[in-house]
Amino acid sequence: MALAMLFQPFHLRLGSALVAAVVTWAVLALLIPLLSRRLLDRPNARSSHRRPTPRGGGVVFVLVAAVAALLTLPASLGSAAAVLPLLILPLALVGFLDDLHDLPASWRYAAQLSTALVLLLISPQVQALTQLVAPWLWIPLVLLLLVAATAVINFVNFMDGLDGLVAGCMAVLVAAAAVSGTPGLAPLGGALLGFLLWNWSPARVFMGDVGSTFLGAVLVGVALQQSSWSQSSGLLLLATPLLADAFLCVLRRLLTGQRVFQAHRLHLFQRLHQAGWPHARVSFLYVAATAVLALALLCGGLPWVLALAALELLLGVWLDQRVAVPFAVASRS
Repeated sequence: MALAMLFQPFHLRLGSALVAAVVTWAVLALLIPLLSRRLLDRPNARSSHRRPTPRGGGVVFVLVAAVAALLTLPASLGSAAAVLPLLILPLALVGFLDDLHDLPASWRYAAQLSTALVLLLISPQVQALTQLVAPWLWIPLVLLLLVAATAVINFVNFMDGLDGLVAGCMAVLVAAAAVSGTPGLAPLGGALLGFLLWNWSPARVFMGDVGSTFLGAVLVGVALQQSSWSQSSGLLLLATPLLADAFLCVLRRLLTGQRVFQAHRLHLFQRLHQAGWPHARVSFLYVAATAVLALALLCGGLPWVLALAALELLLGVWLDQRVAVPFAVASRS
């Protein structure tokens, strides 16, 4: 961590974030007309938007983060966290091809597995864990972690359904990780803010799978690069609004015999929107909940985050039961 502070002091991190925000905003201004011709997302019965909107805009913050990591590569040697955008770039490429050509699910999951395996192999915590368990447990352990890592990637992808929701939550999470000392994340945080200016309601562009799967993998990679499992747990808990909504929705669909990977509008955020909440109100709720958890982590550590995450889960249950369109009713629509 001392190496990170050496090659990227605070003023440089802030400057790189601002440059990344401006570059991302400006490039998207030029790219959106092209995406409108090649990658136009037309609304259907499962969509939350009502007008055709270009997707694939996440390619800009992916490339900005990757270029920033490449430029700082000589100074960041020895810090795997600082080069995460480069390591996750192949997954983003598959996501972009999927946005263009709708790739088979097996191809997409193979890319996610490969990326997750790389992130596990470079994780100091996983390496230490393998030293503590018997060799015959290594394969089951790695398989369990692979399933968990790809689940996080897919959960973030599933949640990209309302203007500004995933981009806003992940901007807060990345900023919190950067402030807490994880190197190399400032440009991505800035790039997400630049993207958010175009993605906030009413969105002029969507991030697409190229952006959402990349951000899911970033979340996994950042968590695995922490110095202790408690720190990893704290960072993952920042994503409670995203991950809990996705996990509970998948669980409820499994319990009711639905096809988990079939398109639907059953997440809590979608049912709040169906109940009349505009995009901006729903997204602001999720982003604000993430920000509260981020402040708790920075000020009080894991105990505070655990307590507030539990309270937010209770709030989610109340919204589910009292405000959102009921799960059973939405399942029939």
